[in-house]
Amino acid sequence: MTFRTMATLQSWVDDFRGLGYDDADILRVIPQDLDEDADRGLIAAQLRSVSTTFFVAPGAAPGSTDWAVTFEPRENAAPLPAGRVLALSGELAMLAALCSFLQARSEAFLASQ
Repeated sequence: MTFRTMATLQSWVDDFRGLGYDDADILRVIPQDLDEDADRGLIAAQLRSVSTTFFVAPGAAPGSTDWAVTFEPRENAAPLPAGRVLALSGELAMLAALCSFLQARSEAFLASQ
């Protein structure tokens, strides 16, 4: 789908950053490893409050406008003091807002076709 291209996702991430979320600068668009479409992308970032990498990707079903956050596995436990848990909650809130933003953009894109 056209709304999953690297250029479109980068444009949407730029628009999302323009909304003023404090942690949006950690987002980057990267290629999604799929044999059939070299221009398909997803959004990745390294969280600041804990050393966990995540990516945000569109649903796999054709025509899906859903987006989901996937957290990469960790080798070790990550105990966090209260302040870092608070910082993590802000990063997670930003991720939730990003998924909602991307879903709304995806729905609008498909409605305009």
